[in-house]
Amino acid sequence: MPLYEYITEAAEDSDKCCRSCKKGFELRRPVDRPPLEACPLCRNPIKKVISRVNTPKILKPLSITDAKKAGFTVLEKKEEGVYERQ
Repeated sequence: MPLYEYITEAAEDSDKCCRSCKKGFELRRPVDRPPLEACPLCRNPIKKVISRVNTPKILKPLSITDAKKAGFTVLEKKEEGVYERQ
């Protein structure tokens, strides 16, 4: 399930907002559900904030043994258009 960030739309009326929607909060929700329109605690209008995306970082290229352990077929180029399994 993705993690969504929300913050209040009424920044100028900060005395009417609860502490969680004033500072912003994160909520884990299924993808098929629509975004929240009101704070779950104080019922003030909120908006979904665009946040950064978490992507995996590969620090080093995979070795031949790592690729084989992961289930990939490793081929070695012998000639132009000719490959052989390792």
